[in-house]
Order: sequence, then structure tokens, then C-alpha cells
Amino acid sequence: MYRVILSLLLLFCVSCGKNDIDRAENTPNKGEQNNNGNDNENNSDNTGGGDDNTGGSTDKPIEWGDERSYVFDLSSLPEVHMTISLDEWNRMLSEYDKDNNTKEYFHCDVDMKIKGENYIVSDAGVRLKGNTSRRRPENGNGSHVKDNADWQHCHFQFNFRKYNKDEEHTIRGIRKMYLKWFKDDPAYCREIYCYDLFRRFGVWTAIENCYCRLWVHVEGDKQPAYYGIYEMNETIDDTYLKMRKDKFGSHKGNLWKCNWGASLNYDRDKNASMGESDGSYDPVYEVEEINSDLSVAKSQLLHFMKQLRDLKGQQLHDWLGQAIDINLLLLTYAVNVAVGMWDDYWNNTNNFYIYFNSTDPTNYKFYLIPYDYDNTLGTSHNCGVQNDSGRHDALNWGNSDVSPLLAKILQFDDYKKIYIDALKELCSSNGDFYYTTSIARIKGWHSMISNYVDNDTDEDTKIKDRPAGWGNHSEYRLWESTDANTNWFRVRAASMPK
Repeated sequence: MYRVILSLLLLFCVSCGKNDIDRAENTPNKGEQNNNGNDNENNSDNTGGGDDNTGGSTDKPIEWGDERSYVFDLSSLPEVHMTISLDEWNRMLSEYDKDNNTKEYFHCDVDMKIKGENYIVSDAGVRLKGNTSRRRPENGNGSHVKDNADWQHCHFQFNFRKYNKDEEHTIRGIRKMYLKWFKDDPAYCREIYCYDLFRRFGVWTAIENCYCRLWVHVEGDKQPAYYGIYEMNETIDDTYLKMRKDKFGSHKGNLWKCNWGASLNYDRDKNASMGESDGSYDPVYEVEEINSDLSVAKSQLLHFMKQLRDLKGQQLHDWLGQAIDINLLLLTYAVNVAVGMWDDYWNNTNNFYIYFNSTDPTNYKFYLIPYDYDNTLGTSHNCGVQNDSGRHDALNWGNSDVSPLLAKILQFDDYKKIYIDALKELCSSNGDFYYTTSIARIKGWHSMISNYVDNDTDEDTKIKDRPAGWGNHSEYRLWESTDANTNWFRVRAASMPK
């Protein structure tokens, strides 16, 4: 069915030609489905060998390669249409009302348009996402209000293969996607900017992401609800590992999601909760993907912490260089600190993944994977040792007595030089963090999405150059001001080690 639909679409495009319509001249009304979309083409790095979406033999299964750069392309604006039955939608509302942290999946169909091509996945799974940001997608109590719902922005995660384990239940081989609304980001760019900067700076552990437009159609309603501009994120899971197995060395290691309190401090965390989430409680070290017994994976994690505590001097220096990709970790942290990520490992023991590339308890390579970058770029907060993320010392970003990893590394001059050089490179006039370069990128993205921000939730309907309202430094600006005292990029660059 999947190939038949795509084949018919291709034949139609060949016979009728491509109808390119300029976004600015054809701004849709709220809720209107614009099937012309944004069809900007570019030379994506499509390494997949099985790109047979144009039809062909139906007796050979599709075998996608690494299609991340095609699907998560920041120069395009995918359209995502989710259709869900009334019963499943009401079940989602009911499950949320019983447990607002529910991880229950619900049946839906997904129709996604990427660069003019449609990808239809029938009977996919969708669930609500978020920690403190998780919400009910329809405001109120009880069941769906037909044709008059009070829609609310919320985060969704798709699992295309939840109910059907085959390659046709993917989007060009992508099995899962995390769609985030721009909560507390009136600028509609913070996390987009951060992950893009990671990738530009060679941090290949950063996820792929891009903008998209989202519609939700509850069957029986006259028309879909237009939820507006969303962020479309790659998920960190077994597929994430497989897509990077050559760089990791192996995708058969142990992957942990580190929730609040994960300090990698042996004395503090040796008795911390480690294991799988039961749906109602997330352990501090949450199993995402392990390829060994849980007891072995715990032993490996504790070995890393204990080595970090016990080794000293040259022995510690050499072990760090052997057990960690030091250069990658310090590039990661240079970007992390440049963008002002205070809700991180070092300052708040939060929001990161770790991966050990083997199951051997004592012989492995450790990787810290950046995660959740919406509270950045001037959204500052009184947290940990910080009260102004724009001016805080990059060499003392957090409390190293609590979170020791970076201080253990930076005590050595050769490692410290990598970190300081990376910060200088980012902030130089030729660097990707420089304020004029950063402003140009942000304005480019805004030119692509601005006509589509208004939405049926009546929330976040305009792009504004402001940090989150709950932050403690409301003066920071990204593009409206280039003043040395208020422009985030200039303030942050001025605070870096000289």
C-alpha cells in the first residue's frame, strides 16, 4: 500500500508538473491545510541505498539507510498530519486525567509531507511527552468536544512501528519522532539553534532536528486542528545508536537517560535508583537501551564513577583519555556553556544521556549526549551555583563537589586548553556563535516559519524576541538588540576565558 500510494503520487507529479507556490503570497488561515508546503530542495547527504519510494517491485522490502539528514532538514518545513479516532483521542484524555505522566501509546495514522513527497503510516503509535511541560492536548474535563474543542499545545511522540514491526511503518527508516511545541520560547528558535550549533561544531552525538507544521484530526470533526509550528526531533534510542555505530565503535553497549540528581558522583549516587521506568516513576539513571544484564550495566556505571573518584594525578589523566572521547566531550561542553544551558549535568545534575560502547564492566568508552536545550540563550534562572547564565564563569559552571566530571578533566592543562580553545573558536568573529552570524541564521529560520506560527490553540501565535517569562533576566535579546549589555551572544562571548 505504501509503495502504491507513493507510485501514484509520482505519476501524478510527472504528468502535472510541480506547482511551486511562494509561502509569503499564500499564507494559510488557522486550521487550513496547505498542501503546497515548503518544498525547498537541497543536496542532502542521503546515504541510504534503498530509496525506492518511487515504486518498483513490490516483493522486495524497503531497506532504508541513514536518512536523518533528509528527514530532519532545517532548510525544509515538513507537514505532519495526525488522524486519530474519537475513541482513541478520548482514551488519551482519560489516561492523562488518571495519570498526567502516562506513557501509554494510542493508535493513529500519520501522513507526512517532506520536500513534496508524502509518507503515510497507518496504525502508528502516539503518546504524550514532557516532564514539567506535559499537558492535556484538549483543555477541560471529560471527553472531546466535537468541532469546538479548546486545543492546547503539548508534546507528542510518534512510534511508527509500535503496532507493526516492518520497514513500511517508518518515515524513510525513521522509527520514532518527538514533536515538541515551543514552550516558554517566544523566539521559536532556542533548541533549534542549540542542536544546530552542536552539529556545526562537530558534536556528532547531538540529535538531528528541524521545524515542522502539525495538524491533529479527531475523526468526526469537520476539520483538523492546526497546532502550528513544532520542533521535530530525533529520539535517543537503539536506532540513534545504530545510525552512529561507526563513530561509537559499537551500538551494542549500554544507554542511560540521566534524570534529575544524576551526578556521576560515586559517594552520592552509589545507591541511586538505576533501572527501567515503571511509567509512574523514573529512576535517576533510567535504562534506555542495554545489551547486558541490568546488574552488569549497573556495575559498569558504578565502575566509571568509582574510577573518577579514586584515581589521581597521571593515572587519572591517562584513564580519562582512554575511557572518554575527551575532545568530543569538551567540544560538547563548550557549546553547552556558550548557549547558557544551566539545567545541565554540571550545574543541575539533569538533562543528559550517557552511553558506554561495550558491555564490559571495566573496558568501555564513555559518551555524554546533550539533551533538552529549550532553557537556553538568555532564559536564565536561579539554579545551582548560577543566577545569570549570560555572565557565569565557563570554568566553574556548576558545583564540582556535586558533579565532579568536568572539574576532574579540566584540572589537567592539556585538557583545559582544548576546552578554552573551543570556547574561543565559537565566539570568534569567524565562529558560529558570533552574534552577526547567529542572528542571520535565526532570521533565516524565521523567514521560513513566520507565516505559519498562528494556530488553533491561540497560544504562542507570534514570534517575540524574549526569554521565558519566568526567567530572572528579562533584558536578554537575540536579534532585536545588538547592544553589548543586552544581546545574548555578545554578553556571553564577553564572559568567556581570555
